[in-house]
Amino acid sequence: MVVDSAGKTILAVSTLSPELRGQLKKTTDVNAAKQVGLLAARRCLEKGISQVVFDRNGFLYHGRVRAVAEGAREGGLKF
Repeated sequence: MVVDSAGKTILAVSTLSPELRGQLKKTTDVNAAKQVGLLAARRCLEKGISQVVFDRNGFLYHGRVRAVAEGAREGGLKF
């Protein structure tokens, strides 16, 4: 998560995050992407962030990109 006005990264999540590293059998599938979204939502909510902008950077909205977004929504974030 990046704050554009300040130019700062306030949150980063990936399949290499300690919370996910031991849980995932495979790190390149849709399930792993959904878990990344859920973890991102949990960390955002802990920091008091409830609404974000999802920038897919030109990638099509399907597969893993969609799974990250769905996981974040399920975790409680609003886009």
